[in-house]
Amino acid sequence: MDAASPRFGQYEPARRTLVHLSDTHLLAGGRRLGGRYDTTENLRRTLEAVDALELRADALVVTGDLTDLGEPEAYRALRRAVEPLAERMGAPVAWVAGNHDERPALRSALLDGDATLAPVTGVWDLAGLRLIALDTTVPGWHHGELDQAQLDWLRQILAEPAPLGTILAMHHPPLPSHIPLFDILELRDQHRFAAVIAGTDVRAILAGHLHYSTSGSFAGVPVSVASATCYAMNLARPAQEVNGMDAGQAFQLVHVYDDTITHSTVPVVDAATGDYFSAEWVARMAALTPQERLEEFSRKR
Repeated sequence: MDAASPRFGQYEPARRTLVHLSDTHLLAGGRRLGGRYDTTENLRRTLEAVDALELRADALVVTGDLTDLGEPEAYRALRRAVEPLAERMGAPVAWVAGNHDERPALRSALLDGDATLAPVTGVWDLAGLRLIALDTTVPGWHHGELDQAQLDWLRQILAEPAPLGTILAMHHPPLPSHIPLFDILELRDQHRFAAVIAGTDVRAILAGHLHYSTSGSFAGVPVSVASATCYAMNLARPAQEVNGMDAGQAFQLVHVYDDTITHSTVPVVDAATGDYFSAEWVARMAALTPQERLEEFSRKR
């Protein structure tokens, strides 16, 4: 038994682990977003928090608004920041386009491809788990759409199930928001998307765009929205008055099991933490029998 991740309960360890970040909104030269938010520093703190987990992740997924203005230098800075961490984790990076991104610069600066307006999509085989990146962006606009060509492409891929199922990554979430501004910038014509994924092996949808963590379901598929690394929405206000704040940044840990997928929100905070549980504590529990563990930790004293 591996003491780092022993089985103490009825579930086997996760089959795959993904790190889900969103909305980095970098600006060239490290400029502050709106003169207020240090998106470069906030990304650094987020990546430092991910690195501290010492994960061997299967993928690092960044669901859009990678830059704020689509500047090539901002994409290059993002790449310099993220790729070393992904290499240490042994994970590919799935870059997803967001409404603040510009396809030509994203393609050339992040993907080493041609600077075209073609949708930025991708498919990764994560040892049986299929990850598909969709492009919900509309050049020149901030709302989201999936055109018929992309839906046809997705339908063709999903026609053959993957051994561990499929996870979709996209920027605009197919969910309602209680904040009025996001209604204007939502993913349009969602019924067409639902018709493509209904009854397929799609097990989860990862998204961003909202700058706050939320979840729901769409066409019977769980949807998990990651908060932003740049700034988060202050939901502790009336919906009509919700605005951004330089707090609440977070990322998601996605654990894929045989029968379920969990999405855990990890806040990026500096806070004192208790020291009761540790690798040594886990190793001590692992050395006990199941009944001894219950006596040691479950029985009320």
